[in-house]
Amino acid sequence: MSATVGIPQALLYYKYYPLWEGFLKGLGAEVVTSNVTTKRVVNAGTAVAENELCLPVKIFFGHLIELKDKVDALFVPRVISVEKDTYTCPKFLGLPDLARAVDVKLPKILDPYFNIRLGRRRYYEAIFDFGKLFTSSKYKIWRAWQSGVRAQRLYQKKLLSGLSPLDILSGIEDAPSKGNIKIGVAGHPYNVHDPYINLNLIKKLKSWGAQVFTEEMIPHKVLDREAGKLPKRLFWSYEKEVVGAAFHWMQTKSVDGIIYILSFACGQDSLIQVLLETKAKKQSDVPLMSLVIDEHSGEAGLVTRVEAFIDMLRWRSIS
Repeated sequence: MSATVGIPQALLYYKYYPLWEGFLKGLGAEVVTSNVTTKRVVNAGTAVAENELCLPVKIFFGHLIELKDKVDALFVPRVISVEKDTYTCPKFLGLPDLARAVDVKLPKILDPYFNIRLGRRRYYEAIFDFGKLFTSSKYKIWRAWQSGVRAQRLYQKKLLSGLSPLDILSGIEDAPSKGNIKIGVAGHPYNVHDPYINLNLIKKLKSWGAQVFTEEMIPHKVLDREAGKLPKRLFWSYEKEVVGAAFHWMQTKSVDGIIYILSFACGQDSLIQVLLETKAKKQSDVPLMSLVIDEHSGEAGLVTRVEAFIDMLRWRSIS
C-alpha cells in the first residue's frame, strides 16, 4: 500500500508526531500534516461535533475536515494505555469511532491501537498488524517503527532542554525564553501549545517578560513521583503528568506562579483543577490561576486576568 496519510495537528500531535511521522514514512507513506488551528478549523469542527464534546476534540474534527480532500487516509490512532496500570483519557480510547461518526465524508481512517496494558507482545503485534497495511515485510515494519522511536527520543530530549513542541516541529528552534519572572504553564500539550486554542498565551507571557516553563521540560520520573504523592493514584497518564508538573513547581518553588489551562466540558480537567487548587491553597505559597477555555473565549478577558496575575506575582516578589 502506497498512500498519502494525513496527521491532524491537534490532540496527541504535540506528544507523538515525530514517532508517527517516522513510522509512517518508514512504511512508505507520504505524510501530510494539517495547518495550524484557525477560526475556520474551529468552526468546521464545532459544526459537526456533539455539544457535549470538549473543545480539543471539536478542533480535532476541524483538522480532519481540513485534510479530507488532500490525503488518501487519515491517521487516527486508538491510544488506550501508554504505561502500566493507567489509561488515557476516554476520548482517546474512542477517537477513531468518534471520527467515523462525524457527519462528513472522510477518507479511510487508519486506527492502530496502542495498549501497553495487554503486555509488550500484544503491543508490538498491534504495530505489526498496522504495518501490514503497507508492506508484508516484518523487517521493514520493524525498521520503520525504530525510525519513529529514534525520532521521538530526539524530540523528547529537545523538549527537556527547554524547547517547545512548536519550536521543534516547525524547525525554528529558538533559545529557551528568558524573563524576570518565572511562570509554569500546566495543562495538556494540545491546550498549552496550540496558539489558537489558548489565544497565544505563551507568546503573550514572553512578551510581558515572563520565562515560561511547561511539563515537557521536567523528566517523566519526576512527574510520576510528584503525582504519586496524591492519596490515591490517578488512572489517567496524561492527567498525571499535568498534576506532576504543577506539584513539582509547588514543591521546588522553581516558578513564581502557575497558570493551569483547562478545557470547558472536560471531566478530567475539572477534577485536576480541584486537586491543583486544593494543593495550592493548603500546602503551597506558589500562586495558581486556572484559565478555562472554550470556543467562545475572548482575548480581552484573558489578557486582563493574566496581566493582573503577573502584576500580583511581581508585587509579591518585591514586598
